[in-house]
Amino acid sequence: MTGVVVCVVVLAVAGAFGVLQRQRNGRVRVRGRDDGKRLDAVELGGELGERATLVQFSSAFCAPCRATRRILGEVAGMVPGVTHVEIDAEARLELVRELEILKTPTVLVLDADGRVVRRATGQPRKADVIAALGEAV
Repeated sequence: MTGVVVCVVVLAVAGAFGVLQRQRNGRVRVRGRDDGKRLDAVELGGELGERATLVQFSSAFCAPCRATRRILGEVAGMVPGVTHVEIDAEARLELVRELEILKTPTVLVLDADGRVVRRATGQPRKADVIAALGEAV
């Protein structure tokens, strides 16, 4: 029961102030709403989740990308209606440029309609991903 209360508090705080993202230099980066760009299944190369989609931009030799893949897969597996789509940034340069992806991993949280509601760079913590989903679902 305590875990549920903590999760609800994390969702409320993150929804009010944006997702906190830990950077390599130890600083925290806060990202709020994105510009409302919508992505569809064709652009993603995978189906949108019924409630939300976690989109990860990765590159071949990115160690944090592997850890991010694991975290996003775990969250998608535990939250009904959420899917995880991984995109190879090098293979999809046109989409990378359009969305201004500057480093990998970059994670976009999409709502059920494919609208970008959150964006984070670097390896996220599981709690941050769950909190970001609070706005999308």
